[in-house]
Amino acid sequence: MKKYLFIASQLFLFTYACQAHAGFMHYFKNPDGSTKWQHIANFSSSVLILLLLITAIFLFFSVRRAHKANKELKLIRDDLEQRVIERTATLDESNRLLQRANQMLEGEISQHKETTALLQSSEAYTKSILDSMPLMLIGLNKDLGVTQWNNWAEKSTGIPADKVVGKYLWDAYPTITLTPDQINEVLEKGETVTIKHSQRGQYYFDITIYALKGHRETGLVVLVDDVTQQSKAENLLIQRDKFSAMGELAAAMAHDINIPLRAIVRDIHELRENISGEEISPRTLTRWLDDAKENSRQASAIISHLLEFSNSESQEKQLTSIPNIIDHSVLIAGSMFSDTDGLKFKDIQIERNYASDLPQVPCHISELQQVFLSLLRHACYSLVKSPKKSEKPSINISVSEFYDSMWIKIQHNGRGLTSDEQMTIFEPFYQNEAISNGCDLENRLSFSYFIITEHHHGQMAVTSDENVGSTFHIQLLLR
Repeated sequence: MKKYLFIASQLFLFTYACQAHAGFMHYFKNPDGSTKWQHIANFSSSVLILLLLITAIFLFFSVRRAHKANKELKLIRDDLEQRVIERTATLDESNRLLQRANQMLEGEISQHKETTALLQSSEAYTKSILDSMPLMLIGLNKDLGVTQWNNWAEKSTGIPADKVVGKYLWDAYPTITLTPDQINEVLEKGETVTIKHSQRGQYYFDITIYALKGHRETGLVVLVDDVTQQSKAENLLIQRDKFSAMGELAAAMAHDINIPLRAIVRDIHELRENISGEEISPRTLTRWLDDAKENSRQASAIISHLLEFSNSESQEKQLTSIPNIIDHSVLIAGSMFSDTDGLKFKDIQIERNYASDLPQVPCHISELQQVFLSLLRHACYSLVKSPKKSEKPSINISVSEFYDSMWIKIQHNGRGLTSDEQMTIFEPFYQNEAISNGCDLENRLSFSYFIITEHHHGQMAVTSDENVGSTFHIQLLLR
């Protein structure tokens, strides 16, 4: 804008100057018409100075404007440089952050690869375990579709896993001995259920069903264990133990019956020897007949007890008083046990120590009676073999209650058990054993031990000293 005003002013001055030129030139003429060069020189100098002054002023303002512009440019440049520095710093920081992010991403990728490898290894290890299990494992989802089918399941059914997985269980394996109701019951209650399936003498299966816990999806696992060989072996052992117990009981009863029978045979032999000779006095004859009668009564009592015991094996447990069973057993023992050397059970001193207010115990009465009779028989024969002939034979019986159990102790002062006898007295006897190893057959108590531990879920033990005697300890649960 200033530039245009300056040009306009110059044009105005030039126009004015042209009009005034005619009147202006006479200042530089002499009257004679000659030129006044001195005036022209002075005027020219003044005009030149004026122009120089104007030029100087113009240059001054131009320089000032240029300086101002340079200053602004410098500020702009400094601002740009600062912005460049800031942008560069921001870019460097972004690069560093990007590099750090890349490093973290690389680390996460590496960790993810390691985790994936571990998961794959763990999955392969788990699958190897499932496939190596010697029983059928079937995994089911909430819709009862098959999700797992291990190698044993393939071998047992002949159906490969790829033909079963994803299908409804009873469509894939219709012969399985389970019903949908049994499976749904486990899903609803979340409780583990074990089902035994067997065809007596042919096969035995234990089927366990349990729901998956702590899993995102509801499901369950079915384990089918073929225990045929194990069950047959267990049944064989049970039969063997039963035969052993029967042999032990038969041997004990035969030993008990043999004593009065031998006495009867001895009396008959003496009677026969004396009848062929001199005359027998009525007193002697009466004594022999009374002995034979007593021995026959003893044999009859043994047989009656054996018949009573055989007829009571199927009875259920009854609440009864243990002291009453012991007292009845002592009474029966008085009519059953005697020895050819002259010691009769009724001649043994019996000491009873029963705690007061003893509760009743659920038990098989006849079985416990048989246990107590076996222990009393053992005590009677141990008293016969006692090296302490001068000491009166005695049996001490004590019954007490402690916490949730009934404790019974039967102690005698006869010959104690050796270490070997203590080790074998509760062991079953088999045909191929030598009787010289451990207790004699009639003195073994494996049948009594079996009754206490298996039928009554109690405990039985013995403590003994050869010179002092033996004590049998029995623990019976009150509930």
